[in-house]
Amino acid sequence: MAEDTDGRTTHFGNREVAEDQKAGMVHGVFTNVASKYDVMNDVMSMGIHRVWKDAMMDWLAPRDGQRLLDVAGGTGDVSFRFLGRAPGATATVLDMTESMLVEGQKRAEAARMADKLDWIVGDAMALPFEDNSFDRYTISFGIRNVTRIHDALDEAFRVLKPGGRLMVLEFSQLPNEGMQKLYDLYSFNVIPRMGQMIANDRDSYQYLVESIRKFPDQEAFASMIRAAGFEQVSYRNLSLGIAALHSGWKI
Repeated sequence: MAEDTDGRTTHFGNREVAEDQKAGMVHGVFTNVASKYDVMNDVMSMGIHRVWKDAMMDWLAPRDGQRLLDVAGGTGDVSFRFLGRAPGATATVLDMTESMLVEGQKRAEAARMADKLDWIVGDAMALPFEDNSFDRYTISFGIRNVTRIHDALDEAFRVLKPGGRLMVLEFSQLPNEGMQKLYDLYSFNVIPRMGQMIANDRDSYQYLVESIRKFPDQEAFASMIRAAGFEQVSYRNLSLGIAALHSGWKI
């Protein structure tokens, strides 16, 4: 078992690693897949991730004048959607992997929305922003990669203004054991092969599949959000629970 100087370990997919090693390993994964990330998202989910993100916007209901922080925002997908619905809003895309942000800035939407967008390299567990700075905080398919999820949720609470809202989109668990087994068969057998064919990177996609299975189920994650201080916490399953949207308010 790998250990850091404090003896704390965490999981990197199905492997146990020292806490202080995980961030660098995750950074390596997303550096490797950055140029193919958007294509792979479409292939892996058969395009359904777009429907999920639209459902996220429906529930989030962006408004002009709001300031969004999109953590693990990668290539800007969520921020582009937010600004598309609220042209008078602003968005900050934060990601620990600079190459993901670089890919996002190449997208046509980035040029059109340049005056409303900031792109910042940063850590979800130590956000480089003052308290009470943002109206909305989103993180999509990113929180399961954070070394200490509770630290990221604490930081989300800190940087949100009173009345601000957290929304998390993440892969989750199907409620039926038989359906979950079928989904696992697809995930573990098909997705890494797709990663090899499309991104020439089987290992990174093997990790991504394993990380989904390690993430807490819907009720457990909702409890973590409440523990960070959020109120009116609720969630909605998407595609029967393959993914879930979690919402919480800083009251």
